[in-house]
Amino acid sequence: MSAIDIQEIDPGPEHEKVMLCSDPDCGYRAIIAIHSSVPGPAVGGTRFWNYASDELARVDALRLSRGMSYKNAMAGLPFGGGKAVIIGDNRTVDREQIFRAHGRFVESFAGRLITAEDIGTTPADLEFVRLETNHVAGLLSKSGDPSPVTAYGVFRALQASARHRWGDDELIGRTVAIQGCGSTGYHLAKELHATGARLVVADIDPQRVARVVQELQATAVSPDEIVNSDADIFAPCAFGGIINDQTIDKLRVEIVVGSANNQLLAAKHGDALAELGILYAPDYVANAGGVINGCRELLSWDEQTTRSKVKAIYETMLTLLEQAKNEGLPPFRMADQIAEQRLLVARNLHTR
Repeated sequence: MSAIDIQEIDPGPEHEKVMLCSDPDCGYRAIIAIHSSVPGPAVGGTRFWNYASDELARVDALRLSRGMSYKNAMAGLPFGGGKAVIIGDNRTVDREQIFRAHGRFVESFAGRLITAEDIGTTPADLEFVRLETNHVAGLLSKSGDPSPVTAYGVFRALQASARHRWGDDELIGRTVAIQGCGSTGYHLAKELHATGARLVVADIDPQRVARVVQELQATAVSPDEIVNSDADIFAPCAFGGIINDQTIDKLRVEIVVGSANNQLLAAKHGDALAELGILYAPDYVANAGGVINGCRELLSWDEQTTRSKVKAIYETMLTLLEQAKNEGLPPFRMADQIAEQRLLVARNLHTR
């Protein structure tokens, strides 16, 4: 392998392009996936995580990039979906060279890909990316940390889900179990606490849990216990795949809605939730606040426009849930159908 290397990986039938990118001189290794660039540039964040293998990183990149296409379609944004995953220890302090290398590879897509923040990366990291490419959003000097905005969008989706299930979006006295107290989970907890909701929280980082417990009077449980908490709502705000064969029978809630991407390990788990009578609010509808926030840079929206668009996630989710009920479908399947139809329309317009 040369000092700087980019290799194309078979993208499969759904994706346009998947690349393995490497710069061993600075320890950079990443997989960049474009699901669709037909509606517009493929927009999606950069995740920095210590994957056990390139194959696991590839699968994550594929799932996340597809989710971004669907997220942008459901939010009515003129973008496709992409994702980058950097393979390595995101606790490293030597970040400039890694993220400048990443910026050079993003630049090689010539505007077809626009990246931003995700798990393991920060707006400060994106400033290093910006030194090598203009195709980056979420900069400190512009829209900044998207976590509070993402959390507000999830909160609005949660209110809509409550109204659909219980006929009222009032959350006072309701118990919400939040898995993951990172930036978005913390801000979601603040939104919920302000409404009078009771909080049960867990995270692999005890300091994050302690912060929420101290500031927001939350009850802490272990990461293994959060899934079967006695709560009304389960809010996954960490990694994907939390709804799986091992966890689904442990859930004691009526609603699942959170900020994590790809909460369902597989489609069968979404069907199983519906059979159990648990309302699952599709993640890529609920957590669209981050990419909407990025439109302050990408589409020159002002802060007021952005806030109103994120607030409207309530109406988007409520309409989706009602449509799914009328069609007799689990909401995630209804959302997939709508997103795929919108992508098909964009593709047909593109080929005319």
